[in-house]
Amino acid sequence: MASSLAASIGYSAAAVGLAAGACAYAAMWPESQIFGRTLLAGNDPAEFALTYDDGPNDPWTLRLLELLDRHGVRATFFLIGRYVRQRPGIAREIRAAGHLVGNHTLTHPFLPWLGPRQVREELGACNAALEDALGERVRFFRPPHGARRPNILRAAREMELEPVLWNAAGYDWKPIPAQKIAAHLDQGIRRNRRRGRGTNLLLHDGGHLQMGTDRSRSLAATELILERYRPESIRYLTVDAWA
Repeated sequence: MASSLAASIGYSAAAVGLAAGACAYAAMWPESQIFGRTLLAGNDPAEFALTYDDGPNDPWTLRLLELLDRHGVRATFFLIGRYVRQRPGIAREIRAAGHLVGNHTLTHPFLPWLGPRQVREELGACNAALEDALGERVRFFRPPHGARRPNILRAAREMELEPVLWNAAGYDWKPIPAQKIAAHLDQGIRRNRRRGRGTNLLLHDGGHLQMGTDRSRSLAATELILERYRPESIRYLTVDAWA
């Protein structure tokens, strides 16, 4: 009897552990589609999208715009609403340079910890900041940390926002050199090519904790990727091309 009870408890604990692991995967793994469809990339391995989170960030966003302009490349910027309120001119410069601008919430919270009303407030306030600065509707949304639940994706779609994740990360939020950031991206690119997929590259031009976060390594890593995968052989797109 005791052994049967222990086995039953063990099986239950294992089942709970598996369920928790599956929920964590669905909520956090960027390529998971379990909680709902999100935009990742197209099916052409020669198509890349450079995407940048957490701006606008003075001075690094402007330096990144100069680099992208030199290479004739357009990118996608997911901006934090409270920073847009502080630097609306940078948001306008991003858009004027031909880049796509998306919603990255007002304050960059961990959305799964928020209730439905708070989620909508974060998305709506960021939309308002962006639309005030740009004079146009925003169509794309990236959840901070890639964290989402069904109610978050539902709220985004009810607000006519397309959720966008990624399938190659530079891990540039860690204190690692530009060469290591580029190596992480290169690993993701090679994995996606084996799968016959395009690549949606995640980098950062800002930091969610403060304005002025040093993104010199992200800038240098971008240049390394553009030199390794030149625009003459790779089509650099904004994510709306895959919508």
